[in-house]
Amino acid sequence: MNIRCVICLLAAALVVAPVTSLEYAAPCYTGTAAMPEQDALDGGWLEERDGVPVLHVAGSHYEMGYQHGYLLRNETRENLRAMLHGRSISGLYELWNISKAYIPGAYIEELHGMADGAGVPFAEVAAAYMSVVTWGMGCFGIAAWGNATKRGNMLHYRSFDLPMDIQDPVTGTYVHENAVLIVREPRYGYASLSASIAGSLHGGGGFNEKGVAVGIHTSWTLDATFQGTPATFRVQMTLDHAGTAAEGVSYLTANGTAGWNFIVSDADTPAGYAVETTANHSYVGACDSPVESTPPFWHIPDVVRRTNFFVAPDIAATQRSHYDPSGIQGFIRIFTDDEPFFVIWRSYRAMSKLIETHHGALDFDTSMDLFQRGYRGDTDLGLRILLGLTEGTSFNRAWNMWVADTSSGDIDVAFASRGQPAQYNMIHRYNLYELLEAAPP
Repeated sequence: MNIRCVICLLAAALVVAPVTSLEYAAPCYTGTAAMPEQDALDGGWLEERDGVPVLHVAGSHYEMGYQHGYLLRNETRENLRAMLHGRSISGLYELWNISKAYIPGAYIEELHGMADGAGVPFAEVAAAYMSVVTWGMGCFGIAAWGNATKRGNMLHYRSFDLPMDIQDPVTGTYVHENAVLIVREPRYGYASLSASIAGSLHGGGGFNEKGVAVGIHTSWTLDATFQGTPATFRVQMTLDHAGTAAEGVSYLTANGTAGWNFIVSDADTPAGYAVETTANHSYVGACDSPVESTPPFWHIPDVVRRTNFFVAPDIAATQRSHYDPSGIQGFIRIFTDDEPFFVIWRSYRAMSKLIETHHGALDFDTSMDLFQRGYRGDTDLGLRILLGLTEGTSFNRAWNMWVADTSSGDIDVAFASRGQPAQYNMIHRYNLYELLEAAPP
């Protein structure tokens, strides 16, 4: 299994075919009709803070989508072209038609709003959302609280990893160059903050005003279907509607599709959970759940973490024939079986050791620097060597990285630049509640 392989083998024949036609079935849509431009824009505005675009969207789902597409029109168009370049739009739209029965209508309305605001066909937006299965997404997530942190507060860490070569064929802009911080205020739901890209609702994670945070990570599996709610929408449902980690878990484990891992945390408890899902399996683990200590994995008190493999043995069996990705045998299987899991294990091990070294002293003010150093391989020579050998993949190539103190609403975030993953770039600090109080100029 190659590190760039498609999560779901069912998609292969459809999504990698050359784009020879833009023919597709007309979308079935009975939601909000297109609104007058000014009405739809009310509550939406764009500012720049510390050199980073900050997009404010508010109102109904259609309105939020319209504001996103309109205010980031050029960037959204660039990203859609980049994400769909070389893909079959009609094939991806077929996947959308399989999944749409499981997607809440409000989010379908939101994507229609985005398409209308950006002035692009809805099918292109829908196809881009289904194309996530072709991207070879990486990512890493950690939640630490209680005795693990200096003040006992919840710290949620997230890295959003994708190949650095997804490029608009027209302008030459890379998708990660169109980074944006999204402040979201749905009319019926919780406000939230996400580090994202133009054309994406949340960039794979974020946290809301109730102190619930979530991050998503690819985890390949053969137990897959498109007859379920795509994981990107389950993440948005968590941000919009989960007031506790338990409520978040219920959204993340419902109507599973392909292989995904999540870290979900709750500042009020505080507690974090590792969630693993496939089409027919799910696992929810606390830091001291027995599964977390299945060798070679081990538990860390008041810490949960996940990257791109399953830890629960029954779910891991849907992914790999050898449970243990470590050691010389795991290394050999890179070459004999084309398995990426030893490489991913090295990142998991390095980040886990780093968290253990600083256990009890993890502090918001220093956590992003620590996260970046770990991700660069500064604390693990083996990981640094593997980073050099995996150039061109998504492995530890962060489009954005963030650490949030979800009780205070503070977030430190770094974004990738052209040719430079986020772990090498400057850190920006924001606060969700301050952003919510801001007003357009």
